[in-house]
Amino acid sequence: MKAEFILSAVHPDQFPDTGLPEIAFLGRSNVGKSSLLNALAGLKGLARVSSTPGRTQAINFFRIEGAPGGKSAGGFACCFADLPGYGFAKVPMALKRSWRALADAYLERDAPGMSCLLVDARRGWMESDLELKDWLDASNRQYVVIATKYDKLNQKERHQVLKDLRGQGAEPVPFSAVTGQGVRELWQTISTTISQ
Repeated sequence: MKAEFILSAVHPDQFPDTGLPEIAFLGRSNVGKSSLLNALAGLKGLARVSSTPGRTQAINFFRIEGAPGGKSAGGFACCFADLPGYGFAKVPMALKRSWRALADAYLERDAPGMSCLLVDARRGWMESDLELKDWLDASNRQYVVIATKYDKLNQKERHQVLKDLRGQGAEPVPFSAVTGQGVRELWQTISTTISQ
């Protein structure tokens, strides 16, 4: 698999027209979007990982070639879009509003692909996660819910968080950047969804 950075967009007119299906990664600040992207691409440094919420301040686009699955043995090509996190990032309110406007403009585009809604397995559904899920449902967007940081839970907690996530009508994919759990299942979901 080959992965490369395309560009960072801070305004809708900068969104690239790759002609590829786009996979949007959405979630709260510090939910693990960059770690997930790196795990899917098999490259540690593709997306910048930070312990400080709010580091992603633009939509970062990456071209992925030879992704697992698809009709040919060589895999398929797609574009990853890493959107700014929402939630508790310590940044000025005006900047948060600009991130929201940028994300809204991206999500309102009529582009082929799907969204990945990341939820921190340690916290479960939060109000902002449910608001985004409701928007995706109302807009008839294809998406998958991913329970990140799954390795940080014990067996009882894992059972409970999956039950809670399913309670909102989602079938989550448990994911851990540490163990690699969920990478294969997520690629299968992406491949199946964008080939429909």
